[in-house]
Amino acid sequence: MEEIILQASDISKAYHYPAKVSILNNINLVVKRGETVAITGRSGEGKSTLLQILGTLEKPSSGRLAIAGQTINPFNCRKIRNQHIAFIFQSFHLLEDYTALENILMPARIARKSIAKGSKAYQRACSLLERVGLEDRAYFDTKLLSGGEKQRIAIARALCNDPDIIFADEPSGNLDKQTAQDIHQLLLDFASEKDKAIIIVTHDDKLSALCNKSYLLEEGVLKLNSPSLF
Repeated sequence: MEEIILQASDISKAYHYPAKVSILNNINLVVKRGETVAITGRSGEGKSTLLQILGTLEKPSSGRLAIAGQTINPFNCRKIRNQHIAFIFQSFHLLEDYTALENILMPARIARKSIAKGSKAYQRACSLLERVGLEDRAYFDTKLLSGGEKQRIAIARALCNDPDIIFADEPSGNLDKQTAQDIHQLLLDFASEKDKAIIIVTHDDKLSALCNKSYLLEEGVLKLNSPSLF
């Protein structure tokens, strides 16, 4: 039986100031290891809010979230986030004056792992650089890289600590069409090859169709789209 990595039950989110606004209503979602999930919808529907809640960056108003079999609460969310979760953002969020390799190693550094040359984390970072095709950019300051190269570094960074699930918020929104397609394929290949789960918020219908499951978030309700033909 496939391992369930994420289970969200009756997740709701509302804001009460300056007026009460309901964003998410009783969201239920199950994601298994190796599964790719797209969440689509119009701007302002709450897709990024949902992603942040699922990624433990924001608290729901009500509902239950479990990751890797552990129910999320205020006392364990940081530990679970560090052990099981990674994020990829549209704007990369890289440290511009650090090298590509230093950026990839940052999650290991935050987790207080050894990042010395020859360490397990260092070797993994070098392997990831090669996997994303940027081994020749290892010692380039990130500010010198193109947008597509930066996103590849962001993907490698997300995989540094070997997470179980990756959350990607419009990961190709700032990229040209061909580079975006390359990034999409890289993400999907990682999911299938490394048995990672990925949840992607996207406006890109082609990317959505390539995922195992696609959901539409509309008026606070998450609805399963028609099965992908891919």
